[in-house]
Amino acid sequence: MEHEFDTLDLRELFYMLLKHIKLIVTLTLLSVMISAGVSNFLITPEYETFTTLMLGKPVEELTTNQINNQGILTNQQLIGTYAEIAKSKVVINKVVNDLGNTMSPGELRSKISVTLLNNTAVIKVAVRDTDPERAALIANEMAKTFMEEVSEIMKIENVQVIDPAEVPSGPISPRISMNLAISLVLGLMLGIFVSFMLEFLDRSIKTPEEVQQLLGLPVLGMIPEMQEEK
Repeated sequence: MEHEFDTLDLRELFYMLLKHIKLIVTLTLLSVMISAGVSNFLITPEYETFTTLMLGKPVEELTTNQINNQGILTNQQLIGTYAEIAKSKVVINKVVNDLGNTMSPGELRSKISVTLLNNTAVIKVAVRDTDPERAALIANEMAKTFMEEVSEIMKIENVQVIDPAEVPSGPISPRISMNLAISLVLGLMLGIFVSFMLEFLDRSIKTPEEVQQLLGLPVLGMIPEMQEEK
């Protein structure tokens, strides 16, 4: 008996959703269209590119005596220092000046990120910008200026570019496909929620079963809906 009630409830739920299917579809499509419009026309695309630099001279330039545990340890300890030099005001200000002072040091700093690749002597300088060509230009200029500053401060030339920055082919944000997928799910959930609310607020009696459940009285008859003759 309990199983029958569960089946009946699921059937009623299905018919309730089916009754409001137009509303659910409309809200879902509206949500997707709004997301597509915002992603394509209101959000400015951002592009990201990066350059990687290796700290330390190539292996072929090192002698056997230079390749030892102490040298490796010293090199690892210097990596953090190099990363701080890459983000220093001196480097930032020089890059701004070399780019023609088209942006402030604060604006440039907000566009770049310097990270150390784990357990390596490699530094990654990433740049985000609304202009893909400018992003690559900034990244390569950062690498060049960083190498110059290391040479001047440390009195050694032990930094070289592994991969120069390239002009990105596509934006990193907004992620239109992800935004559309999220808006599809949210629109569907909104449509179902509104359908439940409409059913909850509707206090009218629609079936003979509801009369028996609410009033506890048997249904003696039903009056069919009359259609006007043309």
